[in-house]
Amino acid sequence: MENYTKSPDYSEESEGELEIDYEDPMCNPKKPVMVPFEEITSAAYKIRSGVAYTPCVRSHMSSMTGMDIYLKKDFLQQTGSFKERGARYALIQLTPEEKKRGVIAASLGNHAQAISYHGYQLEIPVTVVMPITAPIMKIQKCKEYNANVIMEGRNMAEAKKRAMQLAAEKGWTFINGYDNPRVIAAQGTIGLEIIEQVEDIDAVIVPTGGGGLLAGVAVAVKTLNPSIKVIGVESERCASYTNAIEHTNPIHTEIEATLADGLAVPQVGYNAWLTSKNLVDKMVVVKEEWIAVAILRFIEKEKCVVEGAGACGLAAIISGTLEEFKGKRVVLILTGGNIDTTLLGRCIERGLAADGRLVKFKVKVSDRPGGISELCKIISSVGVSIKDIMHERAWVASDIFSVEVKVVCETRDYNHTIELRDRLNSKYKKVVFDNLPKRELVSSSTDY
Repeated sequence: MENYTKSPDYSEESEGELEIDYEDPMCNPKKPVMVPFEEITSAAYKIRSGVAYTPCVRSHMSSMTGMDIYLKKDFLQQTGSFKERGARYALIQLTPEEKKRGVIAASLGNHAQAISYHGYQLEIPVTVVMPITAPIMKIQKCKEYNANVIMEGRNMAEAKKRAMQLAAEKGWTFINGYDNPRVIAAQGTIGLEIIEQVEDIDAVIVPTGGGGLLAGVAVAVKTLNPSIKVIGVESERCASYTNAIEHTNPIHTEIEATLADGLAVPQVGYNAWLTSKNLVDKMVVVKEEWIAVAILRFIEKEKCVVEGAGACGLAAIISGTLEEFKGKRVVLILTGGNIDTTLLGRCIERGLAADGRLVKFKVKVSDRPGGISELCKIISSVGVSIKDIMHERAWVASDIFSVEVKVVCETRDYNHTIELRDRLNSKYKKVVFDNLPKRELVSSSTDY
């Protein structure tokens, strides 16, 4: 580890510092290390035989967004995420004794899968601790790679604490999925590949959780071309990097359930923070609605199934928070494609609703014969498809000759929904649309 740059010790009273009740020799909060460019190039050479060189292709959504968008498809790795890069490099750098004893990791899924798969390939025993909220598909995949899977903890913080305890008790090597310097270096190989694959890049947009990918990519990209902007993107429900910016230091952040479960890390890594804080040009926080819409866009426009974390870059663009890159060339890193099929179905429905294409409304119509039939004809006349319809008589107290009808229907787009609303308002006195999205909905961003 002598080729890493150590920073001065953090003060015991440093603002926002958490009490540490475990030790990871690779991630010391009082002596964080800065990952150098040379380590990234070394990682690129050593992992090349075991990790895919993924394509970076122009997006079909370029004309739709007004940007020249390229997609770095790292969800095409064997386990479906970019985490394989860091996992393999961390494993092959272990001593023979460490390899024999085995390793342990804490992860919501992607790092766990990557460690499990490459541990299996390299014949290194692997144990992973996953919170009870981890997606079922990711849990099953780890088991398929012969890993010992422990389900414990309500969130990543609790799972990590348990993993650290087991590492101390069993003599296993704990491999942090986002703050281990070797992991950060290997994640940076994505940046090297992007520079090779796309010319004249204006910005690279990086989904951000614990900060490891952001740090590695920022070092690689800024070293090779300092004029390229590096943009981090987080969900509003787990904005730990933005919180670190506000406090000028990593700090524990309360997280909520999010579609971007791969980014749900409660605190930015100290090594990742030190490495990236002076290289990142902008952080953007996106709302859950836009993540759902982005997942839907990837399915419809790119025929790609991308998980919430991987869709955050596009969510930032379509939400209108990166308007300064209109007409410029932007690369999105699609970090993963591991999404439960049940969650995918909900994401599609939520995306349609957020996009104004799946709508629900209530309308009071005549309870005389033909009242509901006339309503259906009006809906049909504007080309709208009814998905569900029900009516209530007993609770319409004001008019015994009326009935309240609840309708769920599917439209072509937001403008089509507005056309339906206007048509209904011209015919009926009381029409109420539930949760019709506003086109001006825009996420917040933080420049620094």
